[in-house]
Amino acid sequence: MKLFSRFLLRTLVLVAVCIHLSYVPTGGRIPVYARHGMVTSSSAIASEIGKEVLRKGGNAIDAAVATAFALAVTWPSAGNIGGGGFIVYRSADGKVTSFDFREKAPLAAHEKMYLDANGALIPGINHRGLLSVGVPGTVAGLYQAHAKYGKMDWKKLVDPAIKLAQKGIPFSHALHQHSKRLRKEWEAIPSTAEIMYKEDGSYYEPGEVWRQRDLAKTLKRIRNQGRDGFYKGETADKLVAFMKKGGGLITHEDLEKYEAIERTPVEGTYRGYRVISMPPPSSGGVALIQMLNMLEGYNLKEMGYHSADYVHTLAEVMRRAFADRAEHMGDPDFNPDMPVDKLISKEYAERLRQSISMDVASASDSSKYGQIYDGTSTTHFSVVDKDGNAVSLTYTLENSYGAQIIAEGLGFFLNDEMGDFNPVPGLTNSRGLIGSSPNQIKPEKRMLSSMTPTIIEKDGKLFMVIGTPGGRTIINTVLQVILNVIDHDMNIARAIEAPRIHHQWLPDRLDFEQHALSPDTRDRLKSKGHKLNELGHAAQGHAMGIVVAADEGWLAGSADSRSPDGGVAAY
Repeated sequence: MKLFSRFLLRTLVLVAVCIHLSYVPTGGRIPVYARHGMVTSSSAIASEIGKEVLRKGGNAIDAAVATAFALAVTWPSAGNIGGGGFIVYRSADGKVTSFDFREKAPLAAHEKMYLDANGALIPGINHRGLLSVGVPGTVAGLYQAHAKYGKMDWKKLVDPAIKLAQKGIPFSHALHQHSKRLRKEWEAIPSTAEIMYKEDGSYYEPGEVWRQRDLAKTLKRIRNQGRDGFYKGETADKLVAFMKKGGGLITHEDLEKYEAIERTPVEGTYRGYRVISMPPPSSGGVALIQMLNMLEGYNLKEMGYHSADYVHTLAEVMRRAFADRAEHMGDPDFNPDMPVDKLISKEYAERLRQSISMDVASASDSSKYGQIYDGTSTTHFSVVDKDGNAVSLTYTLENSYGAQIIAEGLGFFLNDEMGDFNPVPGLTNSRGLIGSSPNQIKPEKRMLSSMTPTIIEKDGKLFMVIGTPGGRTIINTVLQVILNVIDHDMNIARAIEAPRIHHQWLPDRLDFEQHALSPDTRDRLKSKGHKLNELGHAAQGHAMGIVVAADEGWLAGSADSRSPDGGVAAY
């Protein structure tokens, strides 16, 4: 009887994942089409949760909240309540805003906290262990966005995630592979091993039901008490005690003082389209608009998709934007004089464009930042509701599974976002270490991010909702998906699936995915002076996008096949 009950439970879980009102692929070149509402995310289960909220009358913000909490259960490598991120929101009447719930440095943090007695960076310390954990912002951000723009009752939006954690989900093949690959790290952390492996230490096999009881209890407190269910009371007490026991810095004061911030998005235009994206402390929106401004001066379609000249042009534009990112970008509350208006202006883009030679690759000089040119884990999901409200939400733990540490008795992974600060003041080198002052560690400062949740309009109507995980590759991935749709006439699925390139100024190399460049193209790029570096097929982020065919009333969405558990849910 017990065996039958277990089989029945597993069957019901799988049925709940698979049954909905439209076809849900895991990725491919054919979009999913729907009339009313759509969610595309790194977890088909979480997308389904969000879609059901839309179907029951919730709006895009409601569905985003439900999807985000569900991802904390189904996609623990990046879906989270122990991290932070950003929302870009566009209402059906065209009003736009954004929510910044990026993590913050604890009050006890300081700019030399990761250095040894000789002033050198202690290897790994800013990405591993409790000293790498920033004050989480996800719950505060979701709560604030819902309080202002949500329709449905908060409790009904958190409930589905609680049920998933309590009743269990099928352990996916991706989770199984992660548990094998990270065995050594996870076994060294009892609170992580307790959740990610069975009682006898064996692996969960794909398809086995995985229950997360501690996480369910934490989510219940968030459901019942809202923001205070995380930043005060039992959850806060347990988190602070865990930090104190393990040498972390986060205190009750850090948690109580944390606030998400509603900010005005950055905006630009590209070939007549309106581009709306995340402002600092994300560098994504500024860099994206800066690159699009530069590229507007080229006929990219005529160059030919992924021709040598096309790839060279993209690499040079990326190089310049990332140099400016390194020099200028940081938390706006600590850097009020950041030249954002200049960086996203058409005039500045023209000056940068004039410095690009079509014959020779520029040099990336770590001593000069952008002056020379002047003359792996996050998750994203996109939501559109029946009225045309849209959410582009990217949030993260930084590395896959963050600091690898599950908070004892709480059931969620902690971020390692302190590693996104510039760890060695003043030291910028050719290996990619950046030491500029705007992003150096200070108490309560938000670390710089590359997350680029973006919404695009065409003729005043919603056109695209796009974003991706992928660390610093995020900005360039979003850029290339936009170019693929607007300049190369690809549907959203083909635009997302297409192979990509990446250049981030330092280290000075042009990364490309397998099959992205032909041998002849590689030879031509080398002759221009580019240093090429081939990556695996899925080495860059997996984009999640929705395009609105306004004239026909259809939504077209896709989940990147680079995301093994991703999916679209729509009706």
